[in-house]
Amino acid sequence: MYKALLSSLLFALLFISCQQQPQPQADAPEPTACQYLDYTTNDAVQAGGIHMVKLKEGYQVWTKRMGNSPTMKVLLLHGGPAGTHELMIAFESFFPQANIELYQYDQLGSYYSDQPEDMSLWTIARFVEEVEQVRIDLGLDSTNFFLLGQSWGGILAMEYALKYQQNLKGLIVSNMTADFDKYEAYNNKLRAELPKDVLDTLSFYESKQQFQNPRYLDLMYTAFYKKHICRLEPWPEPVERSFSHFNQVVYEYMQGPSEFVPGGILKGWSVWERLKELTVPTLMIGAKYDSMNPAEMEEMSQLVQNGSYLYCANGSHLCQWDDQQTYMKGVISWIQGVK
Repeated sequence: MYKALLSSLLFALLFISCQQQPQPQADAPEPTACQYLDYTTNDAVQAGGIHMVKLKEGYQVWTKRMGNSPTMKVLLLHGGPAGTHELMIAFESFFPQANIELYQYDQLGSYYSDQPEDMSLWTIARFVEEVEQVRIDLGLDSTNFFLLGQSWGGILAMEYALKYQQNLKGLIVSNMTADFDKYEAYNNKLRAELPKDVLDTLSFYESKQQFQNPRYLDLMYTAFYKKHICRLEPWPEPVERSFSHFNQVVYEYMQGPSEFVPGGILKGWSVWERLKELTVPTLMIGAKYDSMNPAEMEEMSQLVQNGSYLYCANGSHLCQWDDQQTYMKGVISWIQGVK
């Protein structure tokens, strides 16, 4: 009873203190804790920061806002293609402590957004325009807008920046090379390191186009994914949930049927020679055990005009999970340092 009374009193005092705080001046550097927690959307009914963005094509995509910062707003682009924001949920445990406003977002075709069957929608150019529509709807601009793309989201982030970098305050490319052929070559190198019996079994199912065979999927998980995608055991629940929510049709159309058999529309994609066009502050992130070559990520940071590099020595492709402290501290410090 005393504990309940004390808790009620403390809550009342906290509520009063929040109400009585003076309004910040226009040049205030960052919001107070109470102001940070005011992240209402423009919707008539509030839904915990969730807001559906209506696209010009007539579809809707899912977004979720957390936090309120005038100078640091981060839109997260998940991997896949056709993965989900669940791969990025870990940011919610770190960005609020740094007063960084963040936006989770499921791209069109992903689990929480509309999933049309029109295959003509699945192009890089259309996805770039989708991100621009989301930016406008959310009210992000060059004074505050950071774009963070991981894996396929990194491809999308680079393509967006090459067209719309005037809208960005900062760009973060996590675990994605700027050349699909380089990605394919590095994957082949990692594949060659697998035991011969594993290679023979993988090749057997690939020759029969049985990429969804349970044995093939199990080998991919145990021999490759647990080494180069996420090294945690067991995988975090949001990661497992995201993989169960992948839109396999869109994934295969764009990426190909398997990590080892890339053959979708992304095959041959490259912006390597165009990285020099990027003038916006850019952070490239690589990891020691990644399915992307970390040396390429470091080189990319030198090819852009205002680049930095973050290396996760204990991480893999999802190093926001398996080298979390290094990753989050590095990303937050970099964002806070961009003026």
